[in-house]
Amino acid sequence: MPDLLVQYGMAVVFAWTFAAQAGLPLPAIPMLLGAGARSGSGHMNLALAVGVAMVASFGADVLWYALGRSLGARVLGTVCRFSLDPDSLLRHAKERFLAHRVRYVVLATFLPGLNPLAAGLAGVVSIRPERFLLYAAAGALLWAGVWMTLDYAYSDVIAFVATQAAHAGTPLAIGIAAALAVFVAFKYLRRRRFLRHLRKARITPIELKRRLEAGDRLVIVDLRTALDIEMAPYKIPGARLIDPTELQHPHHRIPRDSEVVFYCAEPREATTPGSPFARPPSASRMSTL
Repeated sequence: MPDLLVQYGMAVVFAWTFAAQAGLPLPAIPMLLGAGARSGSGHMNLALAVGVAMVASFGADVLWYALGRSLGARVLGTVCRFSLDPDSLLRHAKERFLAHRVRYVVLATFLPGLNPLAAGLAGVVSIRPERFLLYAAAGALLWAGVWMTLDYAYSDVIAFVATQAAHAGTPLAIGIAAALAVFVAFKYLRRRRFLRHLRKARITPIELKRRLEAGDRLVIVDLRTALDIEMAPYKIPGARLIDPTELQHPHHRIPRDSEVVFYCAEPREATTPGSPFARPPSASRMSTL
């Protein structure tokens, strides 16, 4: 990273920032800190570097906002493909967006991987363009300015920490790489187990319709977020709207010995009780739609 900054300067700041804020799994903060350090040593103009990073981050936000407005909610699944938690990331983002609305665009700028989701959600729920642009610009300026100014002001301290870390050399790098590999492998295996479980428990919409028309007694549970319902205000007749956290309570509202069908907005949602990460109702047959 330092070599790239030395050789290509602002071009690296722009390209790296845009790619990272657009959703690619790249570490943006080390690049911003490196630009701040070069500014502190007089090799780069701080105001220009902050402006370039701001424009790049703002451009990534506008891109995902436009995709959200034109393609709708299905574009959000594309972002989750780059996440280590694709099965729950989108639900959590929707819940936070519902709580903060367009202010979440500013907050998500500082949270790796969430920036494109926040911008995309703003487009999906049709936040007014002028309002979105204002908050996106503010978030981009704060994000770039905070990290670069931090290293600009404390470049000596950060350089000392980096030097001490460099003394550890190869053992430290191997340890970090091994820990990261174990973490990614754990995430991958847990997700594979979840998907296998989900395939076994799935029921098709056609089969559900047939059983309802046949008069089968089913308990249908709607696990969608409030934002999902706001975007698509419909539900299966007779479905009960229940938050997934309530299903882990020992006195949840689903009767024992019931045959239960759960459905939500995302077909691979990890908070669906059909997953191995949520506790199903005791003594109940369970399917996911």
